[in-house]
Amino acid sequence: MPPISPLAAVDDTRTETETESVQTTRTLSIVIPLYEEEDNVDAVLGELLDVLDAMHHEAEVVLVDDGSKDATAVRAAAWSRKDDRVLTVLLRRNFGQTAAIAAGIQKTTGGVIILMDGDLQNDPRDIPALVARMDDGFEVVSGWRKDRKDKLILRRLPSQAANRLISRVTKTHLHDYGCTLKAYDGNMLRDLALYGELHRFIPALAANAGARVTEVAVNHRPRVHGRSKYGISRTVRVLLDLLTVKFMDRYLSRPIQLFGMLGLGCFLLGAATIAWLVLDKLMGSGLSGRPLLLLAVGSVIVGVQFLCIGLLGELLVRMRHESGRRPYIIATVLGSGLDLRGEELGTNR
Repeated sequence: MPPISPLAAVDDTRTETETESVQTTRTLSIVIPLYEEEDNVDAVLGELLDVLDAMHHEAEVVLVDDGSKDATAVRAAAWSRKDDRVLTVLLRRNFGQTAAIAAGIQKTTGGVIILMDGDLQNDPRDIPALVARMDDGFEVVSGWRKDRKDKLILRRLPSQAANRLISRVTKTHLHDYGCTLKAYDGNMLRDLALYGELHRFIPALAANAGARVTEVAVNHRPRVHGRSKYGISRTVRVLLDLLTVKFMDRYLSRPIQLFGMLGLGCFLLGAATIAWLVLDKLMGSGLSGRPLLLLAVGSVIVGVQFLCIGLLGELLVRMRHESGRRPYIIATVLGSGLDLRGEELGTNR
């Protein structure tokens, strides 16, 4: 099937101000990132809206198409035209799951935000249980796929190892960081900056900010349509992002304390070694042919470099706090038959 332009699926154009004026504050916001899930969109929305109809909560659904090349955007847009609870956000290209989730979160209005996948593996019927735990005073309720339907070697075993490592490093112990189905306090989640693969670390980031975190066992279903976007290579990226999370936890607002300590340590070690070599020279020993001198000079140079990195990090932190740019570009926002074209909230270029 040739690529279908998501912009060709709508006709009307309005400003963002007009779009926001027709929205009402809702209690629940469900954000669903989509990437080439044309065979799953209708089934996911059908199940989800049936669940929301049975709940005593006002709700909205935010669909985010992450640059799909199939008919995903067209089918999502059709739901926005026929149900005023559904808002569709179309990104200009594929930015990745975290950026798609961040784009959807910024369009929510609910006090509780629920994230879920669009591949039918998350069960919408688990949403009431997540909301019930939120009513108990928790800010984050994480889904736990206790009986996973994925392949043992390629998915389950790497996931179990990653979950143990993440829990140990972040000190926020959960059985399943990789389960997208989670409920969050809306105000807390909208304040978090998400990029890279950080969406899976939201519970840890929230816990570091003082949020109460718990988990609930949820149903996990095998994929029926489409293909999985996950693989063993993602485990490596998750481990690298774990280093980012650990750094953010301790040194995000004060990088000079990490790089400065390393720099001072290397500088002082090198300086002390040079001083000892000079004293030894004065005592009659020669310096030629002694690798310790090169090691000492190199240590001083590395120490100065670490100090410079720390200072540059402090400058970047200042720029980060003063910049409101987001790592995605929105092409279209659809809701209640409205079409907002060309809205750009930021760029990663």
